[in-house]
Amino acid sequence: MTTLDTIRKPIETELRTFDDFVRRNFSDGQSGLLAEMLDYILSSRGKGLRPAIVMLSAGACSPTGNFGKRTMLAGMLVEMIHVASLIHDDVIDESDMRRGRASVNARWQSRNAVIVGDYILARNMRLGLQSGQFDLLNHIIGSMTNLCEGEIIQSDHAAKFDTSREAYYDIINKKTASLFGTCASAGAMSVGASHDEVERMHRYGTALGMAFQIADDILDYTADNNTGKPFHNDLREHKITLPLIAVLEEADEELRTAIMHHLPLCDKADESIAFISGIVEKYEGVARARESMEQYILQAMTSLGECKPSPYRDALANLCTYVVERDR
Repeated sequence: MTTLDTIRKPIETELRTFDDFVRRNFSDGQSGLLAEMLDYILSSRGKGLRPAIVMLSAGACSPTGNFGKRTMLAGMLVEMIHVASLIHDDVIDESDMRRGRASVNARWQSRNAVIVGDYILARNMRLGLQSGQFDLLNHIIGSMTNLCEGEIIQSDHAAKFDTSREAYYDIINKKTASLFGTCASAGAMSVGASHDEVERMHRYGTALGMAFQIADDILDYTADNNTGKPFHNDLREHKITLPLIAVLEEADEELRTAIMHHLPLCDKADESIAFISGIVEKYEGVARARESMEQYILQAMTSLGECKPSPYRDALANLCTYVVERDR
């Protein structure tokens, strides 16, 4: 099985430098509650996939295979946008857990969680402006708009219980794939890659991000996952994701009526969750969603195939395999 340690191997030294770089920029000089919250947040950033994609893309597109502070800055900008978005997501979803630990809102209340999320975004933009790397900052900040749009679209469809396949793809493109695409293209930009190389890496990252989110939604229907989130959390939040959409597309009127009866009850009734998850299993919703995920992985690999051979390109290819195999 492909592991993250294998994927990170070409940049393991740079990732240690990156962690110090982020801490120096976000927690040095702070005190009191803010310092405590930032230390907690930075110590639980998770897999660090987004800055890793930035660095691997930079290495794959660099004429010398080397990259420096400009790449580190790009990695920090995308990572901290992601970190702030997760804090805000947990407030919106009233989630008590994040990666097996208490969420920021559960530990310090929603009010403080919103403020610290806003603080991270504001400090992130200030650091970007102070760096003078306006091309990178302009390229990356656009993904914040997509994240917000995706969240609003998802909330609207969740309230109406009417998420179609088209709407689902739009949501995950804005909420997840857009930032993945930005990571890969920003990495290429940070080392002066050509316009065609930047566009190619953007296609790679976007397709990878689509596959990553579909995999995440599949894991919500997988009892033995290691995500650190409650099982069937999406159903409890009335989110209709691809495994269920695939079933709804083929369901007759009687089955669709039964599913739509149980969906609004999933936040209160375990039997409704059991009914829907049983239907998804019976009608192979997960298998159908996996087919879609694998199509996006193929798109990512196709874009990557145009890059020159290097350990960085190999790691990006291994990341595609990791997304398919992952259980967390």
